[in-house]
Amino acid sequence: MLLLPLLALAAYLFCFLSFFLDGQAQVLLKQRQVSVTKGHKTTTSVDCIAEDIPDFQSAYIHWYRQVPSKAPEWILYIGPGAVSYNDNSYSNKYSSLKEGTNICTFTISDINSSDEGTYYCVFGSGTKLIVSGKWYVVRSSPPANSEILQKKHENQIIYVCLIEKFYPEVIRVTWTDDEKEVTDNVVKGDTWQSTKEDEYSIASWLTVPAENKDKKYYCKYEHEEEKASLPTQGIFYMLKMQFDVLL
Repeated sequence: MLLLPLLALAAYLFCFLSFFLDGQAQVLLKQRQVSVTKGHKTTTSVDCIAEDIPDFQSAYIHWYRQVPSKAPEWILYIGPGAVSYNDNSYSNKYSSLKEGTNICTFTISDINSSDEGTYYCVFGSGTKLIVSGKWYVVRSSPPANSEILQKKHENQIIYVCLIEKFYPEVIRVTWTDDEKEVTDNVVKGDTWQSTKEDEYSIASWLTVPAENKDKKYYCKYEHEEEKASLPTQGIFYMLKMQFDVLL
């Protein structure tokens, strides 16, 4: 399992992006999936969405794999109609293709435990592959419960987004207002495992000025194929005892 220092990796891989795409620093590559859970002997695909590449079919898109305590390993790149591999034996395991004007797909075949890791297209946020211990079984479950709790403290309002009982533990949590993502005064806690095996929970905090009490914020999460958005309006206030326990 992997919690990656994304800033260091982003800086490392950004050098490759600048070189291979002729210094087009405005190019953005995004990966939609935060994690994918698959069983042994199965096949999975991860997509990478490119923005602002004028001639996408001629561009070089690189794929890397990161495992704990090791440097990112370059697997392949796909250029104008051809794929080049770091090792020729990789052609039996990995493949890549471009679709339309902005989607590059990376496929891993005949999955086994050694394939577990985080896969990146250049400096994307990464998609984590989790291999299930059961043969031919995909073992994942979306959050069983999610809610926003509220606490007013002096001239501030603190919202706590609580997301419970999901597997695998990889989840993306963000806060937004009606227009854009909110990053100031946001704290994301680490996932914790409940008493039941393979159930995880997470909490994220947003602090806003008290005068924003009528403004609507949203806690959004992405987990495997599940996406949800929870509004702050219409929520229940937290009891002080509950709040102290959470913090």
